[in-house]
Amino acid sequence: MGDPRLPAAQSMDRIYRYQRHIYDATRRNFLLGRDALIAALRAPDGATVVEVGCGTARNLIAAARAYPNAKFYGFDISAVMLETAQASIKSAGLAGRIAISQGDATNFDLKSMFGLNGADRLFISYALSMIPPWQQVLDCSSRQMAPGGSLHVVDFGQLEGYPTVAKAALYAWLAKFDVHPSAALPAELRRVAAANQLDASIETLYRGYATLAVLRRK
Repeated sequence: MGDPRLPAAQSMDRIYRYQRHIYDATRRNFLLGRDALIAALRAPDGATVVEVGCGTARNLIAAARAYPNAKFYGFDISAVMLETAQASIKSAGLAGRIAISQGDATNFDLKSMFGLNGADRLFISYALSMIPPWQQVLDCSSRQMAPGGSLHVVDFGQLEGYPTVAKAALYAWLAKFDVHPSAALPAELRRVAAANQLDASIETLYRGYATLAVLRRK
């Protein structure tokens, strides 16, 4: 499952060693836009779908149920989160349809992890704001798309439609969990799209609470 001695892996394991047991229950009300991302995947039959930073596998399980004829893969740097993910996948009866592995989102290769030459769909749900070199995640993910593939992203926006005090309170709370939303996300998505000749669709949801984007290979 990879090298759990990596510093980033150790850091994530410390954060989620206990949180993983309540993660889904406590995050459902503020990780908004995840289901909209899954709906936008529109994975055709036989498609390969990869989640970058799969965490507890909540999204992978939802996507596998939404697209019963697609093939699903996910990876995360945290070994303890992957333990929870594997248990959740088994409990959902999807062990035969979802494969997971340990990997670094800033530098991953689908061929070495899953034997894939590329993915028809990749998605990143609220993981970028947890990874300091998050720009590298976008760069690496964009190179893993199969011809005609797409990269789907949802993460925190800049809360333009909310009072300043509400934004400050949310960001302060998120920082306690090493989550740091970036105002540069839309610009970086456009940069990656231009550098890789991808079509980009970027929108804000819930008065700026979330950014939802799709980068498609032309």
